[in-house]
Amino acid sequence: MSNVNRKLTSILAADCFGFSSLMEKNEEQTLESLKACRSLIDPCIADFGGKIFYTAGDSVIADFPSPVSCVNAAINFQKAIFERNNSMSDDSKLIWRVGIHMDDVIIEGENIYGTGVNIAARLEAACTPGQILLSPSIKDQVNNKIEFNIEDAGTKSLKNITDSFQTFGIAPSGDNVVKTDGIKYAEKEKERNYKPKLAVMPFSNMNKDEEGGYLVDGIVEDLITEFSMIKELEIISRQSCFDFRDNEIDLKTFCKNFDIDFVVTGNIRTSGKRVRISVELSDAKNDSQIWSNKFDRIIEDIFDVQDEIVRKISHTLIGEIELSSLERAQRKPTETLSSYELLLKGKALHHKFEKESLLTALDTFDDAIKADENNGQAYAWKACALGQGMFRGFIEKDFNSVWSEAEANLKKARELNENDFEVHRLMSELTLAGKDFKAAERHSKICYDMVPNDPRVLSVYGEVCLRIGKIDDGLDALKLALELDPIPQGKSNSDTRQSAVLFGEFMARNKAGCLEIIDKLDELDVKSWLLTAKICSDEEDDFEDFEWFRKGKLSFKEKDWPAEVENFRLNNDSATKALIEFAQSIFKQIN
Repeated sequence: MSNVNRKLTSILAADCFGFSSLMEKNEEQTLESLKACRSLIDPCIADFGGKIFYTAGDSVIADFPSPVSCVNAAINFQKAIFERNNSMSDDSKLIWRVGIHMDDVIIEGENIYGTGVNIAARLEAACTPGQILLSPSIKDQVNNKIEFNIEDAGTKSLKNITDSFQTFGIAPSGDNVVKTDGIKYAEKEKERNYKPKLAVMPFSNMNKDEEGGYLVDGIVEDLITEFSMIKELEIISRQSCFDFRDNEIDLKTFCKNFDIDFVVTGNIRTSGKRVRISVELSDAKNDSQIWSNKFDRIIEDIFDVQDEIVRKISHTLIGEIELSSLERAQRKPTETLSSYELLLKGKALHHKFEKESLLTALDTFDDAIKADENNGQAYAWKACALGQGMFRGFIEKDFNSVWSEAEANLKKARELNENDFEVHRLMSELTLAGKDFKAAERHSKICYDMVPNDPRVLSVYGEVCLRIGKIDDGLDALKLALELDPIPQGKSNSDTRQSAVLFGEFMARNKAGCLEIIDKLDELDVKSWLLTAKICSDEEDDFEDFEWFRKGKLSFKEKDWPAEVENFRLNNDSATKALIEFAQSIFKQIN
């Protein structure tokens, strides 16, 4: 096994408060101000003996051999930034937060890991802007050794650590240190962040015909997408809701399993050019009806009906909000009804994940494009179908030619509608696969902002965040994808979602989380096995006798470890190298 290199160190975490919103308002000005602030922060850290070991965007994490030097560095650059801000216009001011903690950490190449790094980052997030927040271990070491007063900042709620972490504050600007109660704050945050959980169940096809079934399921899928665009709600995935139709469980049990608050049911009947839709919103906790309506319209009005349903239900559940997501004119795939119906049929066939259905879906998307060559979603879904065909072996053609065709369709979809979230979702997948992390971040952020409840969007957004240093955001997204859509389309169990969360727990250095998940996997995958073994080794815990480890050691002994770890697509060369060396060290023992 590999040796673990440790040291006791003082860790400083700093970031700019409200940086993302400032970037959205004026990217050029904000980047210029960031550069100016870093010209104050970086030399200060170096002058006091610190070393920056991580930086991304506005985040800076450094370690110091001396806690006194660490705190003095923070005081000095916070004072310098305060003085800079006093001489700048409001749109050029940046205010920073700093968290400092002392702990035993793991050294791995240029990287530093451990709970201590997480605590410093959590302290920074809980810090009052413009101030410095200290852990008790730092306060005990620097008390009476620095010029500024150290004040009791009360307890803070540190995510995934504790709701009552004692802290101490320093205010270089001369302001008062804010004292808080972490438990009360956590309770308020939980209440403030509550979101009603909604499930839109498959509607009954009153015509009982296959073609009508495609239309009914497509309309419901569009409704789920519309609701998924509303960040004030949590929406159970299409796959989970449609799986209910194929499983022998009652609606009450389904709602209990997913802890659903409200459920939408209905039926659709078509007759010539007319469509009748009956919709009902119910309280899943007590089975009471909250709202219902019937719509009798011509089929061309289906988009307006969908909008009305979403608006009525959203208003009923969360009150009057600005549903900017419902600008249907910007997202309506086509004005041609036949093209829309073919698009819905193609999507339904795509979702079956069967060879014949997939090949028929490709033809159907082509027909949708023939009916309206400006139907951007048809091109996007054709690209998605080509990807499924390639990676599942359904298309027996040259890989490069099929890949080029998929890229061409995706490019065309983007030209037709830059605001189609499906396009950005697929672009995220492609650029992440190619390790173009900047492009992946851009596309995944766009589609996440558009549709924050779609599990496919949550999945790629979470995977990208984990690789660009936004560990909390990534882990939260992957956990929500697991909650809303435990068994993704084309899968028979939750292993894909569980393994993604395990990767997030590894990146968050949560050994307990990794161990909890690996025992839940139906089929052990090489990535989950290696990451769990590595974090156990880093924490110097015995793991060789665990059943999952013994099983993986037998199953994976012939693996090409450099190739396997490269497929993890980490955005960190030294971490990649360390994982390869660790895997090789395991199997050298059985050669």
